Amino acid sequence: MSTDGLAGRIAALMPRAQADLTELVSIPSVADARQYPPEECRRAAQWVADAFTEAGLQDVHLVETPDGSNAVIGHRPPPPGAPTVLLYCHYDVQPPLDDDAWTTPPFALTERDGRWYGRGTADCKGNIVMHLTALRALGDDIPVGLKFVAEGSEEQGTGGLEQYVDAHRDLFTADALLVCDTGNAAVGVGTATTSLRGLVNVVVTVDTLAGEIHSGMFGGPAPDALAALVQLLSTLRDPESGATRIDGLDASGSWEGAGYDEQQFRADAGVLDGVPLTGTGSVADRLWARPAVTVLGIDCPPVVGSAAAVPPKAAARVSLRIPPGTDADAARTALTGHLTERAPWGVRVKVEPESTGSPFRAATDGAAYGALGDAMRTVYGKPMTFLGQGGSIPLCNVLADAYPSAEIILMGVEEPQCLIHAPNESVDPTEIEHMAHVEALFLHAYARAHR
Repeated sequence: MSTDGLAGRIAALMPRAQADLTELVSIPSVADARQYPPEECRRAAQWVADAFTEAGLQDVHLVETPDGSNAVIGHRPPPPGAPTVLLYCHYDVQPPLDDDAWTTPPFALTERDGRWYGRGTADCKGNIVMHLTALRALGDDIPVGLKFVAEGSEEQGTGGLEQYVDAHRDLFTADALLVCDTGNAAVGVGTATTSLRGLVNVVVTVDTLAGEIHSGMFGGPAPDALAALVQLLSTLRDPESGATRIDGLDASGSWEGAGYDEQQFRADAGVLDGVPLTGTGSVADRLWARPAVTVLGIDCPPVVGSAAAVPPKAAARVSLRIPPGTDADAARTALTGHLTERAPWGVRVKVEPESTGSPFRAATDGAAYGALGDAMRTVYGKPMTFLGQGGSIPLCNVLADAYPSAEIILMGVEEPQCLIHAPNESVDPTEIEHMAHVEALFLHAYARAHR
């Protein structure tokens, strides 16, 4: 099939892609039974299994992973002498957070100003539809073997698929692994992500009193747990620049790939006018080459309903992103030690580890990256860009350990305007169309490279 013919077939499939994404987004597949019924995740998993069976994969079925989530796996045998490519995506999504912050309902795909809005439109149901569109456009003209896996608890970080892969390595053996859970530097800029930050999450709890006491009668000498927690958390940042400063953790790395324009970053992140960025060095340094700490949440009395009482206990969930070259266990030890040793006023501090994931760096000098570069240039008319990614995908390290000779490629339909994990998540449908075209061209180019 000619390149023009393939592009035409993909363009003709876009109404179906929109219909598919509309169905998928309507399923609130949040992998947290405390908030959403678990059967919704199973319903999404079955939808994925049925769709990829229809698209030509064989033996597509659900398997339960050690964390209780369902992964969807399937395959297509390779022609004689052809390589095998693994296609990855995940069907679980982040919770919508504040429903009132959404302009349109989070679980109803809505088209507005040329974009499709809804939870999961980009992360990662848009990538599911991208895979489907590429396979449908190719039909029987697939010159490589395929293995497929859709994860069901990626957003929860509970590691079900990572453990399953480690115990069933033969099921996922491939020459190239397309991990489609990232995206382009901007709409229309074909990009491969070559670097991922690792992740350390902990919960720090401060205890000071046996229970709440009247702030008028006891406030002053009675230690305020919330104030102590605020004081402790402030030590994680430089007081002037706001840069992450954790005892025993190097914060001087520099990024050698493509940069990130500061004004573009401000626009992409929605930084308010007059508010400076935190940290030092280039934006790319701060995003992809240095540790970054975030306070994700605090347990304390809310403003509405609070009483005139000294808080006896307060807790915070602290997230630390770490760049390639930093050991995740060493980072957890450093963060735990910092929080314990910097406890103000002699208060009791307990630090509980929650989750840990190692950073990742891809090798880009193999045949798969060459084929992807050719496909990106054909579709986007310019050389492929390499970027880092501030997010963490622990599965990449599991795959790298399990299949050391395989090339791992991170790509997808996401770009900064998507606002993944935030209210009003959206996707540009042209990215689904173009990245489906890239994937289809890649499969042919990669097969030719192995002849």
